[in-house]
Amino acid sequence: MLADIAQTEAVGFAAEEIDQDAPTRAARLKWVVVVDGSLPAGRAVNAAVCVAAATSDAVGGILGDAALDADGTVHPGLPWAGCTVLAADPATLREVRAKAAASAGTFVADMPAAAQHTRVYSEYLGAVGASPGDALDYCAVSIVGPRNRVDRIVKRLPLLA
Repeated sequence: MLADIAQTEAVGFAAEEIDQDAPTRAARLKWVVVVDGSLPAGRAVNAAVCVAAATSDAVGGILGDAALDADGTVHPGLPWAGCTVLAADPATLREVRAKAAASAGTFVADMPAAAQHTRVYSEYLGAVGASPGDALDYCAVSIVGPRNRVDRIVKRLPLLA
């Protein structure tokens, strides 16, 4: 079963690397989400949230401590090292995903377009399973890896507007 397939190389922060007092640019790893900039706003946000959920579950140490407000209400931890949301056209998004997937020490979570065209998860699995990897279109890709490597992969992509 596919659920049993684990990423061969774990990507994340070791406990001693987590410094919630440091600026985000000081973190060893960088997190970016690249979204198809041609998507309507609602679909773009959906895609970014979905790949972020997959990333926060898979990349250790990426979420900071929960915050407690003055009234005692707990606010769950957010990414202490930040996350930048960028835009790309569909061809560039596919290229960025391929480069990131081929880069050792880099975590990739993607959202194939089939995820937004199906309403039943097993149908999504079937649609992706019936498509060769190089034929998939993507709504968004989340990448976590060494800062300089991620910068080279995403180059100068603009922020999602």
